[in-house]
Amino acid sequence: MLFWVPAFLLLAAPAGDLEENVKRFIDVFALVEEHAADPVPVDKAFYEGAIPGLLKRLDPHSVFFDPAQFEQLQELERSVRKGFGSVVSVLPGRVIVLQTLPGTPSARSGIGPGDEIVAINDIALDRLETEQLVALLAQSRQKQVHLVVRRPGNARLLEFVLTPEEMQSNSVERTFMLDGGIAYLRVASFDASTGKEIRDAIERMGGAALKGVVLDLRNNTGGVMTAALDTASLFLKPGQKILSIRGRASEAKDIDVPATATPYSFPVAVLINGKTASSSEIVAGALQDHDRGIIIGEPSFGKGLVQSVYPLSGNSGLALTTAFYYTPSGRSIQKPLRTGQLGESIASSGSPQEYATDSGRKVSGGGGIQPDIVVYPEVNSRLGVVIEATASFPSFATQYLQRVRKVPEDFEVTPEILDEFQFFLSQRNIRPGIAEWSRDRDWIQSRLKQEILNQAVSVEKGDEVEVRRDPVVRRALAELAKARE
Repeated sequence: MLFWVPAFLLLAAPAGDLEENVKRFIDVFALVEEHAADPVPVDKAFYEGAIPGLLKRLDPHSVFFDPAQFEQLQELERSVRKGFGSVVSVLPGRVIVLQTLPGTPSARSGIGPGDEIVAINDIALDRLETEQLVALLAQSRQKQVHLVVRRPGNARLLEFVLTPEEMQSNSVERTFMLDGGIAYLRVASFDASTGKEIRDAIERMGGAALKGVVLDLRNNTGGVMTAALDTASLFLKPGQKILSIRGRASEAKDIDVPATATPYSFPVAVLINGKTASSSEIVAGALQDHDRGIIIGEPSFGKGLVQSVYPLSGNSGLALTTAFYYTPSGRSIQKPLRTGQLGESIASSGSPQEYATDSGRKVSGGGGIQPDIVVYPEVNSRLGVVIEATASFPSFATQYLQRVRKVPEDFEVTPEILDEFQFFLSQRNIRPGIAEWSRDRDWIQSRLKQEILNQAVSVEKGDEVEVRRDPVVRRALAELAKARE
C-alpha cells in the first residue's frame, strides 16, 4: 500500500513532505470509502484508478499488472502459450481452420482443414468484425471452450468441447530457402532462446556457406532484450557496439558484441514495418549503423524504452520505464512522446537530426528505424478485396480438395483450375470483366496455390508461396544479389 499511495498523490500535490502527501491521500480515500453513494471496492480503486492514473501521466508504456495480468506476463516470458493447436484464417464473420497440429486438442477432437467455426461459447461469429473475432479467439484459449463447426459436405453442424493445453512456441516462425542460395527467416518475437533458434536455423540451411539471409522482423513487437543482443552478435564483429542505455537513475552503459562471438559474414537484408518494435529495432539499428545489413520496408514503430519489471505485493507487478535505448551512432530508438507528461525529458528523447553509419552514410534519427529502401506490401485490387472478403479462396480450396483429396508439395495451379475457380466465383455473383481478370490473374493463381497448400500440405508451405510473391522480399533478394556482385 505504501508504494501506491505517494504515487497517486504526486499527481495532485506539489513536491514536498512525503508524509503530508500520504496523509492527504488517506484522508481523501477515507472520505470516499465512507460517504460515496456506492460501495468502493478497494482493489478496483487502486488497480484500476490510482495506480494507472499515475502511470498514464508518465508515459504510454509504464503499466501496472494486477495478479492475473502479472501471471500472463510471466507466462509470455516463459514463451508458453495456452491453445488448441489449430491455425485459422480469420475474415469478417468467418473463421476457417487451415491446419491442426499433431497431438493437440484440435487434432485429437477430429477438427480438420476446411472446417468452419460458426460459434464459440454460444456466440455466433457471422456478425463479428475481424478485430472482434481475434479478441474472442484469444479469450477462448484461456479455458475450456464449446465450438460449433460446419464441415463441408455435412449438412449437420458438429459440436466440440476443447480444453486448452500449454504449448511451447518458437520465435523463429518460418525458415526456408529462397532463390540463389539465400535463406529466409521470419522471427515473430524475441524470447530467451531466439538467438540460438536463429543460429540453429541458419546452420540447418547451410551455415556460413549461404549466399545471404533475409531476416524478416515485420510485425515483431520485441521481447527479451538479451535475445536481441544475441541476434545482433550473429552478424556483427566482436567488440562492435550494439546499443547504449541511458537513464536518469543509472550510469550510461554501452553493450558490445562479446569478444568470443563468431559471426557470419554473408550479406543480410532486414525487413521492417510499422509494427517492428523494441528488441527488433535494436537489431535493425545496430546492423544499419555498422553497414552490416540493408534495411528494407517501412519505418519501424519507435519503442526504445527500457522496461524494468518490479514484483509487488499481492502477486501484482509494475513495468516502469527507467531508461532509453540508443543505436551505435547515437540515435534514440524511442519516438517522441506527447508533451504534458510528468517525465518531460521523455517527450524530447528523439530528434530529427542526422547521424552517420560507420562508412559515413547518413541515417536519420528522431525515433524508430528508417529503412534504407522503402518498399510497401502488396495492395489488393478491387477484385482482390471482394474475393478475400467473401472467403472464396479457402472455400474453393476446401471444395477442390474434397474431390482431389491430395496434392503434392510442388503443386501448381493449372489453367483448368483457374477456369474452375472463375466458374466458382460466378456462382457467388462475382463476375469480373476480362481486363480485370487478366490484370489480377497471376495474383489469383498464387493465392489459390497458397490456400490449397495451406489445407492439403501445411500452412508453412502456403506461407512460402505468399513470401515468394511479397514485393518486400523480392526487393531484398535483388539487393542481396547486388551485394554479391
